[in-house]
Amino acid sequence: MEKLLILDSNSILHRAFHALPPLTTKKGEIVNALYGFLLVLFKAIREIQPNFICACFDFPAKTFRHEKFKEYKAKRPPIPKDLIFQIEKTKEALNLLSIPFFEKEGFEADDLISTISKLAKDKVSKIFILSGDFDILQLIDKKTRVYILGRGIKKSTIFEREKVFEKFGVFPEQLPDFKALVGDPSDNIPGIPGIGKKRAAEILRKYESLENLYDKIKRERMEKEIRETLIKNKEKVLLSKDLIKLRSDLEIDFDLEKCQFGKFDQKKFEEFLKKYQFSSLLKRVSEIVKGEKMKRLF
Repeated sequence: MEKLLILDSNSILHRAFHALPPLTTKKGEIVNALYGFLLVLFKAIREIQPNFICACFDFPAKTFRHEKFKEYKAKRPPIPKDLIFQIEKTKEALNLLSIPFFEKEGFEADDLISTISKLAKDKVSKIFILSGDFDILQLIDKKTRVYILGRGIKKSTIFEREKVFEKFGVFPEQLPDFKALVGDPSDNIPGIPGIGKKRAAEILRKYESLENLYDKIKRERMEKEIRETLIKNKEKVLLSKDLIKLRSDLEIDFDLEKCQFGKFDQKKFEEFLKKYQFSSLLKRVSEIVKGEKMKRLF
């Protein structure tokens, strides 16, 4: 069984940066996010035993979503300087591990992950996505599962199709519709006033999608206030869905064979770990090289 592991890098780094204390080197460099990223990666390798690994990063500029909706992510604070430094060092670590990484101007890491998942689906048996972002759950299908990191990064929740329904009351492919109805404050995407998670799930269980809802809304029996609110906000909610839905048609130079894991210079990578004083990780390098199995750690 051939397995592909895709890393939602910015999401993992952000989660580690805020979850771990500000670890510093002798030079005073803060490396907590870098350490957390590698810790999570090591655990994923030991648990999943992937044949292929790749990573995706957000491009540090506005995306096509900002062009469609100027207020997109407007409330998010700028990336801390200490984290920017660690993003670059994470890319250096990935290079030393011979793990390809992708980023594309105008798009987010999630769009790249969606595209890679589509391109690789017929070439592998299983796809595992490691992230801290619930938006990525919309990619789950029979071949794809998502590991969502917990706040402390040491634990994660494994999401499959049934787990998504258990949490949200809708299936993975309906999540863009669901979030469009309820809104997504983290991305500053507005929802429809008066429609909460329970109501949104009920609507989608009946109509399956927003498009089907609006096609039938004038003929269906429905509370007058809810009907009027839905009609009044139609343009806004469809825009929100468009913003939330991940793109899977990006033109990228993806070659699965180049993502094959295990062919890297162990000594050079160990020197990198020594440079940043990651002694606990240094002891584990041989485990990921040998592919030793162990109990689930997330």
